Amino acid sequence: MEIKLEELVEKITFWAEEKKADRIKVYDVRNRSDYTDMIMVCEGSGDLHNRAIAQNILEKAKENSVYVLGKEGMENGTWILIDLVNVVIHVFDRDTREYYDLEELWEVSDRVRKQQTLDTEQVEEN
Repeated sequence: MEIKLEELVEKITFWAEEKKADRIKVYDVRNRSDYTDMIMVCEGSGDLHNRAIAQNILEKAKENSVYVLGKEGMENGTWILIDLVNVVIHVFDRDTREYYDLEELWEVSDRVRKQQTLDTEQVEEN
C-alpha cells in the first residue's frame, strides 16, 4: 500500500523529531520542481547528531516500505541528503545550513511566483 504524500511528510517529520532535529521546514515544490514534490530541511547539533537523524529516517523508511532512491553525505555528516523520490530531505549542521541557505531559494521562488501572478492579473485588467 502506497503512503499518501502528506502522510509521508508527517511521518518523516516525526522520524526527524524522534532524534531531536531542529528547525524543520517543509516546502511544497510540486509546481516548481521536476525532481521531487516536497523538500524538507532540518538541522542537528553536529555531524554525529545529523547522522543519527538521517539513520533514523532511513531505518523508518525501510520499515514502512518507502523506497530510498539515494543518500549522500553520511561520511562527513555536515550535510546529508536523503532522496525518497517524492520527498528530498536535507539534514544540515547549523553553519552549513546558513552558508547554503536553501530555504532562501524556495522563498525567493515563492515571491517571484506571487509577483508574476500579480503582474499577470494587472495585464488582464488592462
